[in-house]
Amino acid sequence: MDIEKVATAIEADAGEALPDLRQALAEARDGMGRVTTPEQILVREARKQSGLTQAAFAERIGTPLATLRDWEQGRFEPPGAVLCLLRLIVKHPELSQELSEA
Repeated sequence: MDIEKVATAIEADAGEALPDLRQALAEARDGMGRVTTPEQILVREARKQSGLTQAAFAERIGTPLATLRDWEQGRFEPPGAVLCLLRLIVKHPELSQELSEA
């Protein structure tokens, strides 16, 4: 990829200089872009399987909403016990409902 050519075209479309564009393009070229971890995917999939919003799912599994968001966005990894619970929810979504009844 010709970074300068791509950056010039993007800046022309934007109608302005974009200071960090060339660095971002270089990082993308080198595979240094955003990385999604297996743990992030697991958290999102468990919540999706439960059919709940972030707030409702966080409450259901007894964790602060901000913590769930951190897990989903990859800022922090859930502890091992939580990962185990999430794997169970993915395989058996009905367990999520049972948590609310316990």
